[in-house]
Amino acid sequence: MTTAAPAPKAGLEGVVAGDTAICNVEQDALIYRGYEIHDLAENATFEEVAYLLLEGEKPTAEQLRFFKDELIANRALPPAVIDYLKTVGPMVAQGAAVPMDIVRTAVSLLGNLDMESQAITPEANLRKAKRLTAKIPTIIGHMQNVIDGKPIVAPDTGGDANLGHAANLLYLMSGQRPDKEAEKVVDVSLTLYAEHDYNASTFTGRVIAGTLSDMHGAVTGAIAALKGPLHGGANEAAMDMLREIMADLNGNIDPGAVRDWMHKAFDEKRKLMGFGHRVYKNGDHRAPILHALGRAAAKKRGAEFVKWFELGEIVQKIMLDEKNIHPNVDFPCGMTYYALGIPVPQYTPIFVAARITGWAAHIMEQHANNRLIRPRANYVGPDLRKWNA
Repeated sequence: MTTAAPAPKAGLEGVVAGDTAICNVEQDALIYRGYEIHDLAENATFEEVAYLLLEGEKPTAEQLRFFKDELIANRALPPAVIDYLKTVGPMVAQGAAVPMDIVRTAVSLLGNLDMESQAITPEANLRKAKRLTAKIPTIIGHMQNVIDGKPIVAPDTGGDANLGHAANLLYLMSGQRPDKEAEKVVDVSLTLYAEHDYNASTFTGRVIAGTLSDMHGAVTGAIAALKGPLHGGANEAAMDMLREIMADLNGNIDPGAVRDWMHKAFDEKRKLMGFGHRVYKNGDHRAPILHALGRAAAKKRGAEFVKWFELGEIVQKIMLDEKNIHPNVDFPCGMTYYALGIPVPQYTPIFVAARITGWAAHIMEQHANNRLIRPRANYVGPDLRKWNA
């Protein structure tokens, strides 16, 4: 007698797929290894949060100094990866690739060049996690230099050793050292994006790691999952939507005109990006943190940047009043990065620069207590039939 299978859950919604000591996502809190996200955003740097996620505990002052030195020492890319990045301009210009594809390929290539790439011991995994955390911002920066048709910034060192992680990322992209406010905004955004339990990309990484595949392979798969507009790509899509509204309304952000645009989108059943969340039903804890920081940065830059937040706030109010849907962190991220002058196609790669820490922590956790992740499917195909009937 065949036992009836449990009813499937579309998208595995509500299914608990495993245990983790890394992150707890609740309706009223987001917690990294026991520390709540508002506490971390206000009081910790991204380097401290990265150490917390990778090593398991808050660093001492000495541990933090050593960790920062490790990151700085590992920023530079191998010549073969730089040579690859020098070729990507036409790929991006022709639309054959987007920056997330470039990051994915560069990380995969790093795996081919890492002498520990095949090792999955805890010690080797931790060393590789730190190297990837250090090198991914360099990939992003060098790629942007090539796209802009400019010389690569600091190819021998991967940046300026006097700059912290967030500031060095901005420096590598633009060749200009950021002011403290811009550094702080990006630093906090990296913290907010660093980890989020079994999201699609993290779960992808854990599934790959569960086969006892390697760190670079699991991260490459996670990057591919993050690219999609229903996951990490939502920050780019949210900003593209705001630019579309601004263009369609000829810069008129009168609430009535915006409401008319939104109602048309509702009638057309358009999916408006940057809103809603599979877990959070009463709002994403991260969104107001980044919104406040981004708006302050926009105000410093001038009215032309503040207007994007004014538009975004009108859109948010309409979504909440008429659909009872809150913005997620990707919505203010788009406006915030735009206010800082970051090119829209690099928003999701910067997400990678943050989430690498969470991914690596999960991959190490999976390897440390592994069981192959192999769910069953509910078959809905044809009944049994004969080939030569």
